[in-house]
Amino acid sequence: MAQSSLDSRTLVGAGLILICAILAPQRAMASLYQDLGATLGLVRIVDQLVEYLIHDPRIKAHFQNTDLTRLRAQFNDQLCMLSDGPCRYAGRSMLQAHKGQYIDIAAFNAVIEDLQSAMDHENIPIGVQNRLLAKLAPMYREIVSQGNLPK
Repeated sequence: MAQSSLDSRTLVGAGLILICAILAPQRAMASLYQDLGATLGLVRIVDQLVEYLIHDPRIKAHFQNTDLTRLRAQFNDQLCMLSDGPCRYAGRSMLQAHKGQYIDIAAFNAVIEDLQSAMDHENIPIGVQNRLLAKLAPMYREIVSQGNLPK
């Protein structure tokens, strides 16, 4: 009987280790969302970002005829999804959304700088900022592409 008791404890322990191993990556992925302040933190970051974008002389022309309410919602959903939060971005691809807008490297960099300033304003640590920026970096190829630049 002692042997079966040991076996069941071993199985329970192994089961707990397996559950922890399965859940650990999910928790690590979700931590960026939490580190950004979850839903309320992202709303504050995006609100600040949009304020910077519409007043930044380098890029404000790109946002003159933009529905800012929709822009905020799209940014929120996208940042939430990228940070492994509960949101899902259902908008167009970055290539489709920016086609014909002639976004060059300087404009792209200005948006990133404004995002960093918005995160600074919300006291997001540099390491957390870098984790988000690393997830945004692949979008560069779709936003600043030959199809989006004047010929």
